[in-house]
Amino acid sequence: MKISVIQMRVRRTKEESIREVARKGRKATRLGADVVVLPEMFSCPYETSNFPVYAEGADGETVKRLSEIAGENRIYLIGGSIPERDENGNLYNTSFVFDREGKLLTRHRKVHLFDIAIQGGQSFKESDTLSPGSSATVFPTEFGPMGLCICFDIRFPELFREMEERGALAVFCPAAFNRTTGPRHWELLFRARAVDYQLFTIGAAPAADEGAPYISYGHSIIVSPWGEVLSQAGEEECILMKDLDFSEVEAVRRQIPLSPPVW
Repeated sequence: MKISVIQMRVRRTKEESIREVARKGRKATRLGADVVVLPEMFSCPYETSNFPVYAEGADGETVKRLSEIAGENRIYLIGGSIPERDENGNLYNTSFVFDREGKLLTRHRKVHLFDIAIQGGQSFKESDTLSPGSSATVFPTEFGPMGLCICFDIRFPELFREMEERGALAVFCPAAFNRTTGPRHWELLFRARAVDYQLFTIGAAPAADEGAPYISYGHSIIVSPWGEVLSQAGEEECILMKDLDFSEVEAVRRQIPLSPPVW
């Protein structure tokens, strides 16, 4: 499976961001991508005050356009995340996934909200405006089952355990770490989860924008089941391309069996 991770800045308007996704999606398709992955909050400046302003329902314009991009390019599209408003007015940080025909395969609502206060560093509280999701997410593809989480979810191994037990061969993680936690924990967490559960981990981050109130660390990443970093970006806009061979998952799990013993 050839994946394409799009690291891009959030544009001035939602429409400009979506147009950029369409442009980069076409480029990734020309390069042979089967799966295209977008960053967390790819079309919404990452501030709690913006989430209600940019929020849409699952039948909104952004989901419709992402579906069209997937279908037109015949790709699986993991739509980063957007602020989603449900029928009761609750807001979620949600990733929508589409198949090669543009059909909605699944959505993941971020389970673990980013509520942190680093002494002398970053503070953020998603729960000021967002509600948490409540389940792990695994979706089918022609290559096998794939897992999906969002950003802060990667710090919680039990979520990955459930995805692994449901057959996930890789876990995609749209994420926006910052320059406080990013240098310390970004690569470490993606490598740790890959080794813990013997699967590929893929992080898709926004590119850094020096003019934004929340500056993404960038460094989109692809890690093998051995914990090897196969590809990693810097902070700039770019597209990471990589072929994933899922026989490597089987090989690692056979050579280093980690299934819980029966006592």
